[in-house]
Amino acid sequence: MPNRPRVVIASPNLLEGEAVADWVSAEGFESVRRSTVKAAVDEIQARPFDLLIADAGFAFRYGLHAASRIRRPLTPTVVIGEPAGQSESDSRQVIFLARPVERTLMVCTVCLVIADGRPVRCSARKPVHRFEALVNGVPSYIIDVSNEGLRLEVPRDRRSIPPPYFNVRVPLIGVALTVQRVWARSSGEGTVLTCGGALSQGQAKAGRAWLAFVDTLPKAGGPSLDSLSIDR
Repeated sequence: MPNRPRVVIASPNLLEGEAVADWVSAEGFESVRRSTVKAAVDEIQARPFDLLIADAGFAFRYGLHAASRIRRPLTPTVVIGEPAGQSESDSRQVIFLARPVERTLMVCTVCLVIADGRPVRCSARKPVHRFEALVNGVPSYIIDVSNEGLRLEVPRDRRSIPPPYFNVRVPLIGVALTVQRVWARSSGEGTVLTCGGALSQGQAKAGRAWLAFVDTLPKAGGPSLDSLSIDR
C-alpha cells in the first residue's frame, strides 16, 4: 500500500513490542519497533510518523510522550500500562491500554486513531435503513453511505476484522466493490464489528453504480428500501 501510515512502537519488553509490531504490520501499516527511549526519540525526531505506541514508563517517566508532542502535537500516544497518577490520566492526546495487551483492542485503537488523522470522506455521510451486503462472503449490513465509502456491521463470530482491502458485494444492485478499511471497532457487547471503509480507486463501472445508488437511497427515517424501484 503506498504512503503507509508509520507507527513507532517503543517498549522495553521485546516480546510485547514484537507482537504489537506484527499486529500493526498485518493491518497494512508500517511498524517501527524501538526498545530504548533514546532510539525511540531519535526515530520520532528523524522521520514523520502517524502514531506512537509506548510503554507507560517510557512515555511519562522518561518523557517520550512529551517528545512526541513536540514533534507531532496533534498525534495521540497509545500508552501500554496503567497511569501512575492523576496527571498522567489527564494528559492530553493519550489513550491507555491495560496489560496484557489484547490484539483486537490494539488494532481497533490504532485504526481509529489513524483514521481520525487521515480523513478520506469529502461528501456528507447518509445514515440509511440497514441493508444486506456480503463482506468477503460473510453476511453483513451496510448502515450508512457516502459517495466515497460506507459503514458496515460485520458479525464477530469469526473474531477477526476485515483485511486492509476487502470485497463488499451489494446484492440489492448486483455490484461488488473493493473497499479499503479505514477504521474498525467492536460494538454490541463485542458481538458486532462496526467498520468504516473507503471505495478503492480504479473501479469506474462499479463506482458509477455506487454513486447512483447512494443518490437514490433514502435516509433512515424516510421511505424503506422495499418501496424503491432500483435497476439491477
